[in-house]
Amino acid sequence: MASRQFIRSLATASAAAVKPPVQLYGLDGTYATALFSAAVKDSSIDKAFSSVEKLSTAIKEDPKLGSILSNPSLSFNSRKQVISTVNTALKLDPIVHNLLEVLSENNRLELFPAIAKQFSVLNSAYNGVIEATVVSAKPLDSKTLSRLHKAIAGSKFVGSGKTLKIANEVDSQILGGLIVEVGGNSVDLSVSAKVTKLNKVLTESI
Repeated sequence: MASRQFIRSLATASAAAVKPPVQLYGLDGTYATALFSAAVKDSSIDKAFSSVEKLSTAIKEDPKLGSILSNPSLSFNSRKQVISTVNTALKLDPIVHNLLEVLSENNRLELFPAIAKQFSVLNSAYNGVIEATVVSAKPLDSKTLSRLHKAIAGSKFVGSGKTLKIANEVDSQILGGLIVEVGGNSVDLSVSAKVTKLNKVLTESI
């Protein structure tokens, strides 16, 4: 019951009392914002972030754990047992533990990695750092990254007094161009997006 109240209460009082530093979208963004609001209200944002990082690392280092958490056919009792075991092993912050229980009840544990990524965005922004990820088909050189850093830092996505942290991720599937993600916002300038748009136009024209 407590875990259900976790989300319900945040949808009213906590959400109104704690304004997130950046607005996130999607279900993962909703859960991440709920976790952030609860942690700030409880003055345990650092502990919550540490717990999220510990669990994220455990999932990356143990493919079996990641596979179990992302298995939608796992029974409720099995999910509950897994969460209990993980909580005991990692000594998670109670708020993060509650979030996992909520995800388990809704059979959405597979969302945790995405929620963790969004929560990192909120935590960084809360500490005055705006995270930006530039996805490219090939690694970008330092000169290009420097130019992008300057352009993004001067954009509407980064407020005054904020520090911009930029990272380059490589995804050959975008074919070319860039996808820029800044604090929950995304600008898709990839070739694959243009091809998809073109295909849609051609299909609708037939």
